[in-house]
Amino acid sequence: MVMTRRICLFVLLSLAAFAAGAQERFITVASTTSTEQSGLFGYLLPIFENKTGIKVHVVALGTGQALDVARRGDADVVFVHARSAEEKFLAEGEGVKRFPVMYNDFVLVGPKSDPAKIGGGKDIVAALKKLEASKAPFVSRGDRSGTHMAELALWKTSGIDIDKSKGPWYRDVGQGMGPALNTAASMNAYILADRGTWLAFKNRGALTILVEGDKRLFNQYGVMLVNPVKHPNVKKELGQQFVDWLISPDGQAAIAGYKINGEQLFYPNASDHDA
Repeated sequence: MVMTRRICLFVLLSLAAFAAGAQERFITVASTTSTEQSGLFGYLLPIFENKTGIKVHVVALGTGQALDVARRGDADVVFVHARSAEEKFLAEGEGVKRFPVMYNDFVLVGPKSDPAKIGGGKDIVAALKKLEASKAPFVSRGDRSGTHMAELALWKTSGIDIDKSKGPWYRDVGQGMGPALNTAASMNAYILADRGTWLAFKNRGALTILVEGDKRLFNQYGVMLVNPVKHPNVKKELGQQFVDWLISPDGQAAIAGYKINGEQLFYPNASDHDA
């Protein structure tokens, strides 16, 4: 009799534990290494989770890879920074609607000795032309990330066919922003970086910002719910809550509040519907 009661109690406790686990609310967000490695998610997500009770699991990849994860239906939300790729994703019917969230900018980082003599200017096109002519070491993420796409677009704008011009001086690493910066630091090489990850990066070695402020270095981020019609496993309601929070006054204030050494890393602009 006692044994039967114990078995019944064990079954009830197991069922309760299962139910509690089943009720845990979470979403998966496919995003970029810049939002992860800059520390932004470490700051934002606890605020969102405390407010909603929804946990957020982040898959941090380059923008192209993050969108591919969403195309497989393995994410509920995508939060990336390459508008042309985002619009293609929407045109394929993979996303519901794109919302602008925030922006920062890219910076051209290089050794303080600056062998290509590009430091001090704002013209990214002039800098890249000098860099290519000098054949000074340059590290490219080479990972289809938003930063990599921006880099390739800037070479093209500069009139340089980087596929033809690159040689031993140009190193594709196929890695996220943090590891790519580590490679650049170890090689004393130039690299295009997003400002947020650069500010959070500790292993700078002899690297410093050499070119910044060109409007062509603008870096916009957008967020989209993955299409639940195409991917029925998408947690539509929970995912939409995250999207809505990011673009709400509370979410935008939280983004603006993230700083390192008093310097703001991202600037909210959800109200700019053309961004």
